[in-house]
Amino acid sequence: MRLKDKVALITGGARGIGQAIAMTFAKEGADIVVADVNLEIAQKTATEIEALGRKAMALEMDVTNYEKVEEGINKILDKMGKVDILVNNAGITKDNLLLRMSVADWDAVINVNLKGTFNCIKAVSRPMVKQRSGRIISIASIIGLMGNAGQANYAASKAGIIALTKTVAKELASRNINANAVAPGFIQTAMTDKLPEDIKKKMLEAIPLAKLGTPEDVANVCLFLASEESSYITGQTITIDGGMVMA
Repeated sequence: MRLKDKVALITGGARGIGQAIAMTFAKEGADIVVADVNLEIAQKTATEIEALGRKAMALEMDVTNYEKVEEGINKILDKMGKVDILVNNAGITKDNLLLRMSVADWDAVINVNLKGTFNCIKAVSRPMVKQRSGRIISIASIIGLMGNAGQANYAASKAGIIALTKTVAKELASRNINANAVAPGFIQTAMTDKLPEDIKKKMLEAIPLAKLGTPEDVANVCLFLASEESSYITGQTITIDGGMVMA
């Protein structure tokens, strides 16, 4: 198994892409900390992981509050003993055109998506430096690479994650800690399932592979980045978008 006896912390891990990452990592031998603002759903996911024979811990975490994040990391260290892998998946959207976007909606998205990622990286970096190993994987978006009308706050937060990842990679490389980002495109989720058919058709027309991605597509790339197979990769952003963005 590629992650045998590793401990992985996944923020926003209770559902969607985060849950897919958690389950994929568990199947490859990792013990999982499911961190989420919704403790009840996090516990359900943790129970599913335990059914696979791995240890699991559900943790209520507001990533926007550094003191709470640090408190959560200390709980993980007390119960699990270490943190080998951090996946920064927690994120929100509050879309609107720039002229109509409220300052509150700007702040909310930046605080969860970008500040939350910073808070979690900062909190795990000390124990990772001490153990001289670690993998940090942050979920960005192709919107952070190409921009999108109506998503100024989201685009800025995801572009910030990409730049943050490069800096963290440079700062922590000497301690054998790799930091990378993944940038999903249109992924099939409960949200996309509810879109009108004409909107789905336009989305598919923009994708060279002519299909939506799945949460498992994202999880599999994260698995690669968490494993020893990616030991010589750091500071990179991997797009998972069916060919929408080609650098």
